[in-house]
Amino acid sequence: MNNQTVGWVKERSDVPIKYNVLALMGTLRFTHPTYCGSAVPGANVFSFTLPVLLLLLLHSWPAIAGDADSRPDFVGRQVGASCHAAQEELWQESHHDLAMQEATATTVLGDFNDREFTHAGTSSRFFRKDDRFMVRTDGPDGKLTDYEIKYTFGVAPLQQYLIEFPGGRLQALSIAWDARPQAQGGQRWFHLYPDEQITHDDELHWTGLNQNWNNMCAECHSTHLQKNYDPLQKSFDTRWSEIDVSCEACHGPGALHVDWANKKPGWEKQAGSKGLTIALNERQGVHWQPDANTGTASRSKPRQGSAEIEMCARCHARRSVISGGYVHSEPLLDHYLPRLLDAGMYYPDGQIEDEVYVYGSFLQSRMHQAGVTCSDCHDPHSLQLRQPGSGVCLQCHAANKFATTAHHFHKPDAAGASCVECHMPPRDYMVVDPRHDHSFRIPRPDQSVTLGTPNACNNCHTDKSPQWAATQVQDWYGQVPQGLQNWAETFAATRNGDPRTGESLLQLIRDSDTPAIARATALSQVGPYLNAQSLDVLTQGLWDDDPGVRAATMGMLEQLPAGLRVQLAFPFLEDDVRAVRIEAARVLSATPAGDLDDKQQALLEQGIEEFIDSQLASAERPEAQTNLGNLYAARGQLLQAEHAYRTAIELNPAYTPAWVNLADYYRGRQDEAAAEKTLREAIAGMPAVADLHYALGLSLIRQQQAEAAVTELQQATTLNPDSARYIYVYAVALNSTGKPDEALLVLQGAHNRFPNDTDILGALIAFNRDQGNSEAASRYTKKLQALLPSAPR
Repeated sequence: MNNQTVGWVKERSDVPIKYNVLALMGTLRFTHPTYCGSAVPGANVFSFTLPVLLLLLLHSWPAIAGDADSRPDFVGRQVGASCHAAQEELWQESHHDLAMQEATATTVLGDFNDREFTHAGTSSRFFRKDDRFMVRTDGPDGKLTDYEIKYTFGVAPLQQYLIEFPGGRLQALSIAWDARPQAQGGQRWFHLYPDEQITHDDELHWTGLNQNWNNMCAECHSTHLQKNYDPLQKSFDTRWSEIDVSCEACHGPGALHVDWANKKPGWEKQAGSKGLTIALNERQGVHWQPDANTGTASRSKPRQGSAEIEMCARCHARRSVISGGYVHSEPLLDHYLPRLLDAGMYYPDGQIEDEVYVYGSFLQSRMHQAGVTCSDCHDPHSLQLRQPGSGVCLQCHAANKFATTAHHFHKPDAAGASCVECHMPPRDYMVVDPRHDHSFRIPRPDQSVTLGTPNACNNCHTDKSPQWAATQVQDWYGQVPQGLQNWAETFAATRNGDPRTGESLLQLIRDSDTPAIARATALSQVGPYLNAQSLDVLTQGLWDDDPGVRAATMGMLEQLPAGLRVQLAFPFLEDDVRAVRIEAARVLSATPAGDLDDKQQALLEQGIEEFIDSQLASAERPEAQTNLGNLYAARGQLLQAEHAYRTAIELNPAYTPAWVNLADYYRGRQDEAAAEKTLREAIAGMPAVADLHYALGLSLIRQQQAEAAVTELQQATTLNPDSARYIYVYAVALNSTGKPDEALLVLQGAHNRFPNDTDILGALIAFNRDQGNSEAASRYTKKLQALLPSAPR
């Protein structure tokens, strides 16, 4: 349902590679993956007063971006329908037209004839009460309550339902209607999390923050949506100009266009633009020229911009919001920050894994490089393909070359003969919604064998193995077709912590033919592999034409000495794109005022204000509040930091990073007792969260409570056995408390699971030497040297 980037975190480990209990005197800290901050110790903390709280809550509160008084008005679809009748007709009954509707007998598709559906022990009943559509289901307290359906949300292949709550909230019911025909398994109620026991106290329950329409869904289902969140009341007054996705959602406010069309006074000033805020004209005057030799057409002239693609990406991308309101014609990264090819979002080869929509896939594709836009394939008003099935591909790819058995090796009417099934394999989301990968890749079953990535062949041939499919491809083509996306091995090795990955990452970054999103991803991961000889990739990334690459590179500057960091990052406080500016400001936020002249300090303060506003745009989200806490802590503004962390916890008590960072904030204040108290409070509510036990273990070690710490660290490894770091630290703690044999046993098991982890190998070497096991120490030393040739012998 949502395309917000929320709820994901990553660890920044501060534990140095030593082999005694003092090594554990670091911290566990979480940050939003885009804004990786770190708290600093020091400064006094004062108690809250009401004026200070009001100041914090109202600080630079972001309005709709730009000067609202100078921008044209939204006038509504009906005003222009008579002039654009053909487009109006195509739009009618499209998914944009039906994106959100008031619940009526005409719009509701679900069966409300006293039907029951049971999930996680709760039986919900769908019924009618007079003209209203009702559901009796579990509310936020777990009790069965009657709720009225206020709006429908979507239309096919499923329809969701929105219910009003106090504070202006609309909540999306997690029981949806399968709108597919009965023959396809539809015409039934189903739960969006069928394999999970979602009860009222789960953060994914339909009444919770993560199923809230106002902040998760609304912007992309209505036109000119204004969220209007009030941080004092913690309530919404969300408004729209039109309930669905109408003309002005894409074309921008139409008042000036109407003035131009009606030749109202001053219309001449709009003659060049026809009063349109944004020109979606990348295809104007363009045709695709066939090439008889390759069978593939090329664009008659290069695409000069990305306005259309970025317009679609506003909603067809997994992204974070970084402004108070979108302004048509401004760059995408002035208002949103799309996800990179991160683990958990994409497979190592770039195929879609989580619900990431289309944009990130398309940026990887040869189609994007060739200048293809969304409307080359999709009619922008009906949203239908311009030609059915493979016909849309054969507009540019000659049928006599590609629609043949010599190319696809399948019968003409088989699924394997379909361009889309092979080159855009689908993946189901929301249980019943198949969405196609838009990276237009060559199937690589050989990588399924070596890396475990999916492949199109086995999507159909489910009874066969990836090795069978790889052999078939090799036999057909006499080789393994490579395709454009050649980073799977590199990203897989990086995710597995292989220390030998550095050179391949650097090569990927330096290769200008690599799609920008892959280079940005590589730059976001290159930190551990940087040295004096490879710093040139940071300079290259900072001055890249693509703002996503620049923003990703900026995050890596945190690892540099302060002087060099200031030197490299400072010019980008004046970058043309907001995403780069705010990342530069965050990276520089802890720079002491004395290190800058007055002009530089003023520029940095301006950047800090812009960063704060970017987070306040999502002030109802705990992720944004945690990011603010990290920023304030880095700047020594400890009162604001604590308030932001506590606000995050209040918004979502199950948001672990806020608890951990609040505890780390207390650690920075040298108040370890408060840190421990915070973590124990969190564990009382979330006893099965490994990160909390790990952080508590570190806190206890800093308090010289080693035995109690070992218990917490062991619990962390039990709850998260896939964390090599947690196992390593647990083993170090065991060794430091006089249990070297247990420590070695833990490390040996960890090495079997994580053979490329150099910390684990280093500990095995040291502990075996300490125990007089010289043969074992030598064996592990050779393994470490194979991974790190420069490691000491």
